[in-house]
Amino acid sequence: MAEGPAGVRRRGVLRATGLALLAAPLGCAARAPAALDAAGAQRLLDRRARELLDPARGARPADPFSARLARVPLRSWTYRVTSVSTDATGERATLRADLDHRIAGHDPAPVTSARTLALRRGPDRWHVTAERPAPGARPGLWDHGPVDVVHGTRTLVLGTARGEEHRTELTRLAALADRAVEEVGTAWDEDWTRRLLVVVPGSPEAMAALLGEPAAGYRGIAAVTTGRRGPGPADRIVVNPEAYRELSAFGRRIVLTHEATHVATRARTSARTPMWLSEGYADWAAHRAEPAGPALRQRAPALARAVRDGRAPERLPTDADFGFGNDPERLARAYEGAWLACRLVADHWGRPRLNALYRAVDAARPGAGAAEAVLGEVLGVTAAEFTARWRARLLRDLG
Repeated sequence: MAEGPAGVRRRGVLRATGLALLAAPLGCAARAPAALDAAGAQRLLDRRARELLDPARGARPADPFSARLARVPLRSWTYRVTSVSTDATGERATLRADLDHRIAGHDPAPVTSARTLALRRGPDRWHVTAERPAPGARPGLWDHGPVDVVHGTRTLVLGTARGEEHRTELTRLAALADRAVEEVGTAWDEDWTRRLLVVVPGSPEAMAALLGEPAAGYRGIAAVTTGRRGPGPADRIVVNPEAYRELSAFGRRIVLTHEATHVATRARTSARTPMWLSEGYADWAAHRAEPAGPALRQRAPALARAVRDGRAPERLPTDADFGFGNDPERLARAYEGAWLACRLVADHWGRPRLNALYRAVDAARPGAGAAEAVLGEVLGVTAAEFTARWRARLLRDLG
């Protein structure tokens, strides 16, 4: 309890005379905390936010949630109370709040999530005893345990902490991601942040939880990029630790460069951009940096099998072909076919024209068939003529 000058003098007297110790319970009794209302709850969460932003936050063993964030470079962390409920005893309470947070050096705008906090009434104040995602809300990486952090030159990697061996893996990943930034810069000719934020959860299930999707759809997916067009938080490249670990060194470079390309082209990717162009361009940017990689049939094995079996596709991949819940062969053929379509544009018309095609589709008038209409404007061919050239090249190169 805070005391003025009189209180200070009183403490001096208590030290000087043992008889005055009898007055100690009256002079220093803790004031019971008031019933919790919205204003009081907001003040409590404001204090909690300041503590979580404190550089010494990891040194508070009594708050395990704070320790989980100890290494995370937070720029901001702010709660907004949305509801307060207290149990019948008045000793425990539950808060609902919206949380805004930003990662320093990456998020130009906050990430917003709904949170639930459990509180207990103490002798002098209310205390947070637990924090978790609100029902139906996506968790943060820190909701799965302590977060390890590795800084690259242009990359920040956040991973579920699992010991020094795992930290070494995160360090290697950061180096590959830095290389990916450079490789994308040789393909995409527009300015972008040239910074990557990579998140590595501890399991495919944790990855799916971060994405708000069923785990089954991501079993064979090594990484995905989340984000939105326009002002907002930075894109996150979310890595599936099991699928990524199974890749060769070549495969890991392809995956990270592919995802970095999505980050670079985000500002030019819209609902008008067909997935064969967005995914194909990302694969083209990744593969062009690896001229000494495996032969073409090895890089496009699913499509090569289809061509050899007399099942060469008659059309470019549709958006439906890229569904993560699809048969793995269908999904693989979609990605490989999209890559080879963009490779055809770059080889026949040149890299600047491929980039111009990507931008022109984004700028096209809304409506179905934007990409097909733009093919004629940028490449001088109809959609049917382009598809025929693409199919002929598949038969030639993969047959």
